[in-house]
Parts: sequence; C-alpha cells; structure tokens
Amino acid sequence: MRDMHELYRIWRNRAPAAALSDSDVIAELCAMEGDDAKIEDAFYRNLEFGTGGLRGVIGAGTNRMNVYTVAKASQGLANYICKHCPEEARSVAVSRDSRIKSELFAEVAGAVFAANGIRVFLYRELMPTPCLSYAVRTLGCAAGVMVTASHNPAKYNGYKVYGADGCQITTDAAREIQNEIEKLDVFSDIKTVDFNACVADGRIAFISDEVCTAFTEEIKKQSVLFGDRIDRNVAVVYTPLNGTGLKPVTRALRESGFTNITVVGEQEQPDGNFPTCPYPNPEIREAMELGIEYCRRTGADLLLATDPDCDRCGIAVRNEEGDYTLLSGNEVGLLLLDFICAQRKAHGRMPEHPVFVKTIVTTDMAERIAAHYGVETINVLTGFKFIGEVIGMLERKGRAEYYICGFEESYGYLTGTYVRDKDAVNAALMICEMFAFYKTRGVSLLEQLNKLYETYGYCLNTLHSYTFEGASGFERMQHIMAGLRAGVENVGGLGVWKTKDYLPGIDGLPPSDVLCFRLEPDVSLVVRPSGTEPKLKAYLSVKAKSRAEAEKTEQIVARGIAEICR
Repeated sequence: MRDMHELYRIWRNRAPAAALSDSDVIAELCAMEGDDAKIEDAFYRNLEFGTGGLRGVIGAGTNRMNVYTVAKASQGLANYICKHCPEEARSVAVSRDSRIKSELFAEVAGAVFAANGIRVFLYRELMPTPCLSYAVRTLGCAAGVMVTASHNPAKYNGYKVYGADGCQITTDAAREIQNEIEKLDVFSDIKTVDFNACVADGRIAFISDEVCTAFTEEIKKQSVLFGDRIDRNVAVVYTPLNGTGLKPVTRALRESGFTNITVVGEQEQPDGNFPTCPYPNPEIREAMELGIEYCRRTGADLLLATDPDCDRCGIAVRNEEGDYTLLSGNEVGLLLLDFICAQRKAHGRMPEHPVFVKTIVTTDMAERIAAHYGVETINVLTGFKFIGEVIGMLERKGRAEYYICGFEESYGYLTGTYVRDKDAVNAALMICEMFAFYKTRGVSLLEQLNKLYETYGYCLNTLHSYTFEGASGFERMQHIMAGLRAGVENVGGLGVWKTKDYLPGIDGLPPSDVLCFRLEPDVSLVVRPSGTEPKLKAYLSVKAKSRAEAEKTEQIVARGIAEICR
C-alpha cells in the first residue's frame, strides 16, 4: 500500500473532481490537512473486505465508509459477478438500514451495478437484513448487498455481501472479490451511471410489496404451537431502536394475533443518530433501559428489542419482584431450543434426523438439551453465515427439513430455512408464542429457565470486549493474540489444561483467528478479534453447582483476561 500521506494527497486532489462526490468527505479531507494523526487513522489501511463485507467509521479515507470505498467494493463485486454468471443471470438485490448515509450508499452501489450491466432490485424503503436474504433467494439474484453496520454505534456503517443462496459470501468468494477490489483505482476504474435514470429505464427496479408479504407468511409458518391454546393478549412493549424493525415486526405479530403492543415512541422511527440509545444493541443494558421504563409504566409482560438491521432480538421479562430481568442471548436460545424440541416431540412433528446448529462460542448447555430430545448438534465458527451454510448443505442433500433451529450467543436466532441469516422478525414472533404458551400455563420464562438449569446443570456465559482503536490498537490486538498463541499456563490463577487453536483449521472447520482455552475447574474461555469492530472478544462459559459459585469463578477469569488485554 502506498504511503498514507501520498494517498491523502491523491484523495485531496481527485475526490472533488470524481464522478461520485460527497461534500462531507471533501470537507473532511480539507479539515484534516496537516493533522498527521487523523491522516494516519484515515489512510493507514484499506477497509478489510471479508465474509462480512466492509464495516467502518463513516468519513474520508481508505479506512472509512464513504461513497468512494462503497463504489470500489461494488465495482469489485460487479467484476466478480460478470466473471462467474452468464449475462441473463446477472442481478443483485440491495437493501439498507436506518444508518447515516445508508440510502446514499445503497444508491451508489445500485448505480455501479447498473453501469456494469447488472440488473438491480432495490427495496423502496429500509428493510431488515433477513429481508435482503429472502429477496436474493426469491428473486433468483446472483448476489445481494445490505448496507448496514448492524448494532454498531452511529458513527459506523457497512456493506454486507450475500451469495445466490441468500447466505453471506463464503471465504473463497470474499477472497476473490477482495482481489478484484485491489486491482481498482478508486477514482479512475469505477463505472457508474445516474441512479434516477436507471430507475426510469428499468435497470434498477423496486422490489414489490408481494415479496414482503411472502416473507411475513414464511415467518408465520414457523409456529410450533400446532393448535395449542395460548393467550395472545399478553402485553408487549417493542422497540426497533430507531432501526428497520418497526413495520415487519409489528406486522408479523399482529397478523399472528398479538395486538396488545406498545412501541417505544422515542425509538420508533428510523434515525441513524440513535439519540436515545448510542449503542443500539439489545445485548447492552443501556439500549434496553427506555423499553424497560415503558414496561414499568404500562405493566407489560414482555419487552422485545431489535437492533438497527433487525437481525438480533433481545428481551426482558417481569420477575418475582415486579421489575424486569434481561435475558442473555444464550438464555433465550436455550429456552427456544427446549420449547421447539418439546413441542415438536409432543405433536409428532420432529423430523427423521433433527439438526440444531450453534457457534463454538455459544453455550455448551444447548448440546445437552438437544441430546435429551435426540437432536444432533452441529458446531460452527462464530458468525451466523456458518449456520446458514449448514442449512444450505442440508438443502443440497434434500434434507432441509432436518434443520429445526440455530442460534448464536449474540442474540441471533433462526427457526426456518426461508433465509440464510439470523432473523429478529422470526425471533420476535417465536419468543411471543413461547412466552404466551408458558404464561397461559402459569409458568414464567424465568421459572422455565430455572427448570432447565435444574435439569442440565447451571451454566454462566458472559462476553467481555476490549476496544483497540486506530493503527496502534490494531497492532496491539495482533500482539495479544500472538502472545496467547505462544502459550498460557493460567488465566487469573486458574490452570489451562487444554488449548485449541482454530487458525490452522480444525474439527472440520475452516481456518479462523480463534483460541479456545479449557481452565480448571470447568471453564471455557474463547478469545478472538471481532470481524466487524476494533475489539478483542473474550467469551466465558462457567459450569458450576450454583449461580453464586459460577459468578465467583467468572469474576476471577474475567480479571485475568483483562490483565492480558491491558
């Protein structure tokens, strides 16, 4: 890569005259002149294009999300499509979330594809990530693009790429697209045309409402009630966290009979600034606080929250003290898995060889529940795309019906095969049906969760993230991972008795920068760099006789990993 100051000068001189233009980027380029630190952070690398596509801070530079980096990625993807697809099969579906510049980036991508002779199908309004996956599959597209940074703070945006199967692209495809991108000059090698002209002449077409309706119908088919009686008048508070979930989630719930819904007004409408939830992630308590306050005021039974691109779903439920308890992604996943298995078994709806899929950082307790019902567990690498790939593998073998559900600890769930990514619309409906099923029978979700712990043993799962911003932070993360690979005898004083390094590719999984440590007495620690944020993530799983004992051990290990990541 060329010297970052040379790159800055090229951008400073050529961006204003480029076919694509963004006055915000040009103004930022002017403002950073003479500021070496800002220039370094903006140009020290290109945004990495991986299986998750691109994700980064919005702004000027090669290490930023802007019209130029989006157009360059789109041209690389277009070149890849033209190499692999006959002319009649060249089409791309495009969707976007509520983030800053998402609409602009979606239009830029569409214009680049159209200029390369690729038909574009674009949602007229913002839509969730699972709707993009569904459109790719339903419309028979060669690829899909979702403009989103998922649950990241407002300063981020991203560009996720999907294959013809509706699943995020494979590692091999990402590598080939990256090679195509690297061949391009961001200012001279990009083809583009006028977006509005392409809409007028049909090269860019809006996706019909029938596709949205069909998506909703598929979600409604996922019910495992099979005629069982439930009280659908449970009081629900829902927050889309200023993202895409409002219309699809409330539609699916209301068409399924859940009409007693209160939407959090301050977080109802799309707003990329996320004014009341700076971290719009249902994993984070602060993002849920306003919804919990609504629950307290209305006396609601259940809080549902979806992240900006509506692929993650978090919940809170009323506890014995009359307040509300947040459930983790692992806890909701365990409840859903047990509910789905129990219902299928009770009604004779279990497939011949049922399959459940989870990621390696998701609680091991799920395997014990699945085994109890005779369900096979398949473990995959972190990222729901790998769950989607298992569904695709089953589908190619003519056994898609074997898949009964999959989930990951980061609040992602899917109970059907109609899409290849996690779906918070599906999750919201399944959670409401499960909640209402148990409530109708006088059982709370917390009581049901405790029953699972009593049956399968208590398991505490936590996630600790450590942020490393900029070039120096990137180097620090690499240094920490190298140190861990060199060998660790103990973490927080607890001895390491087994280490698994996934970098070479093990257990039938592709290579991944992930380390797993087994500690005494019964602790699992998984460490990996985030693929979408400048963070190291440490996943702790502690099995113990009681919650108090598990929490004590977890705190010891958490302090130990924090020391390592200082």
